Amino acid sequence: MDQSAKPNKIKTIRPETLEFIILYTQLRGKAFYNNTQLAEALGYNSASTITEIVKSRQNIDPEKLKLFKEIYQEHLSPIKNKENSSLPAPTRKTFEGIPMYEVIATATGVEVYNDINDSNPVGHMNFPGIEDCDFALPVWGHSMYPYLENGCWVALKVIHDMKILPGEVYYIEWGDYRMYKRLLAGDEPDEVIAHSDNTTEMVGSRLKYAPFPIKIADIKKLCLVKDIHKKHNH
Repeated sequence: MDQSAKPNKIKTIRPETLEFIILYTQLRGKAFYNNTQLAEALGYNSASTITEIVKSRQNIDPEKLKLFKEIYQEHLSPIKNKENSSLPAPTRKTFEGIPMYEVIATATGVEVYNDINDSNPVGHMNFPGIEDCDFALPVWGHSMYPYLENGCWVALKVIHDMKILPGEVYYIEWGDYRMYKRLLAGDEPDEVIAHSDNTTEMVGSRLKYAPFPIKIADIKKLCLVKDIHKKHNH
């Protein structure tokens, strides 16, 4: 028998058909649930048409592929973006810590600190729990002992709305004074009592660090003590 007489049964599958089959596989169960639903969306009379394209590699009409991509455009976008999934993710800025200012007390009996604005950071404090703090200052003196020890570092958060929680320890700036105090509710609604935890040191018969009232309106900077670090971190 003449072999050349046999018809050529090799089918040529067009690129649009291959593209449709790939997209069909990716979207089945997400954009559509079965061939009947897809056939109806594309205007085919029977779901078997979809089956013939996918399984028998029956070539699809290019206009039908175009319609398919238009209908399911929102589902195709994430698939296209997979090409860029291998790109490195944007690097997040590493939290290097809060600035530490080596300000010192300018007096002993009343611990008044140098202006933080006159200082440059000497390092950064960085450990869990202080990410929302603004800066760190050391403690010089003994007025807040034992809560704050001389030489320890304190992480501070600026309280912009000036709302004071009575009983908490703050770093405050008022007038020409800058100090750590535990702020208590005052006798008047517009004032607080600056209390020192050290109630053991005496000058004669009086407390060395006696409490005193401060008008809230006179406080220029209010910073809540958020954390205490016993050793230098720089």
